[in-house]
Amino acid sequence: MERVGITLIALAALFAGFYLSAQHFAEPVPASRLSADSILVGEQRPDFRHGSHTGEFVNASDFAGKTLLINFWATWCTPCRQEMPMLMDLQNEFGPSGLQVIGIALDDVQNVRDFVYRYGISYPVLVGGADVFETSAAYGNVDGVLPYSVLVDKEGYVRWQWIGEIQRGDVSKLLGMYL
Repeated sequence: MERVGITLIALAALFAGFYLSAQHFAEPVPASRLSADSILVGEQRPDFRHGSHTGEFVNASDFAGKTLLINFWATWCTPCRQEMPMLMDLQNEFGPSGLQVIGIALDDVQNVRDFVYRYGISYPVLVGGADVFETSAAYGNVDGVLPYSVLVDKEGYVRWQWIGEIQRGDVSKLLGMYL
């Protein structure tokens, strides 16, 4: 009987952890809920170098002079997938004015490659494991929440951080200020 009780407690803890984790991924949380040491607004953007889904390496400096909307995501993350069409629309609409959306996936290369081709994602998509987690943390996402987005102005300064799925209205106003 004691073994059944321990098993039930373990299952309840596992379910609670999954539930809280799912809530953590599903709710958009403003960057104001980040810890003080995670806030990068006004700071110079960290550098990064990651492989793309097509195999070439990409550096943050490759986008010098552009306003960057960096989106950390994964193929298994529902809110991440939900915001993809809006991110593609933003790239198409504001790209000619200097916006560059960059997706950085914490995922398997083949899963990302299949996803990008299936959905026709036209902006650069980078992919990795621990290296992407480190970059995400360097950009203020120390808890590793997905999706996570950061807006960097043309001079390379972080102007906005967002935990969770972004909505078009959240970022459109900012783009008007930084393009």
